Amino acid sequence: MKEKKIAIAAAETAGDVIMKYYRSKYEITDKSPNNPVTEADLAANYHIQETITSAFPQDGWLSEESKDSPDRVGKERVWVIDPIDGTLEFIEGLSQFAVSIALVENNRPIVGVLNNPATKELFVAVEGEGAHLNGERLSCLPATKTEQATLLASRTEHQRGQLKHFENRVGELKYIGSVAYKLGRLAAGSAHGYLTVQPKNEWDICAGDLIVREAGGVFWNREGESIQYNQPDPKQRAGMFAGRTELVEDLVNLYKEVPNM
Repeated sequence: MKEKKIAIAAAETAGDVIMKYYRSKYEITDKSPNNPVTEADLAANYHIQETITSAFPQDGWLSEESKDSPDRVGKERVWVIDPIDGTLEFIEGLSQFAVSIALVENNRPIVGVLNNPATKELFVAVEGEGAHLNGERLSCLPATKTEQATLLASRTEHQRGQLKHFENRVGELKYIGSVAYKLGRLAAGSAHGYLTVQPKNEWDICAGDLIVREAGGVFWNREGESIQYNQPDPKQRAGMFAGRTELVEDLVNLYKEVPNM
C-alpha cells in the first residue's frame, strides 16, 4: 500500500530530523501558555509535509504546526499530523514523545504511524491489517476488572489533580507523556487502558486511535462513541478512553460520575 509506505518514510525522516535536536540546544517559542513549539517541531513538520503532499497532492492536510485550511473539510481524504506529540517531554529530554501521522478517509483513520526515534519504536497500523511494532503483531492486554486495571494517563492531568476521581477506582495509574505514545504503548500491552479528562486535538489521537483498534481495543469519547475526524474544529471534547471494550465501557461510566465534567 503506497500510503502506508509514504507514511512510514515520512515518520522515519522526521524522526531522523528530530534526533539532531534531541537533548541539545534549540530555539523554543510559546504558541500559547504551556504550548511550546521548537525548531525540531517545525523542521519535522516541513519534511513530513514535503514527503506526503508531493506523493498525494489532492489530499487534505491538518497539522498542529501548519495553518489550517477550511478546504480540508470537503476532502474525502485528509492527512492528520503531529510532528512531535509530547513536545514538553522532548524539551525535558525525556523519551516520551512520538511523530504521529494518520490518513483519514470519510472521517475515520485508515493508516496510522507513530515513530518514537528516541526509543526506536515504530508503530504501524492499516485498517483491517492489524497493528505492528517494529514488525511484530500487537494485541491489547485482555480485559480485566476496572479495579485491577493499569491505565496510562497524563502527567499534566495528574499534576493538576484532575484524575483523583479515578485514583481509587482503578488498579494503577501510570503517568507518562505524549497521548500518541501512550496509545502506542497501550496497543503493545504496557497497560490495560488509557484515559484523559482534557480536550484533545485530532492530531494528538488519530494515528493512535487506529493502532489501538487494530490491536483489538476501542477508542471512545465520553459518550461511548468512536471519534469522527476531519471536523471543522479539530479539538475533541474532554473525556476519551481506550482499551478492551468491557474496560472502556466502565471508564465511560466512571467519567459520567465526575462532578462538573
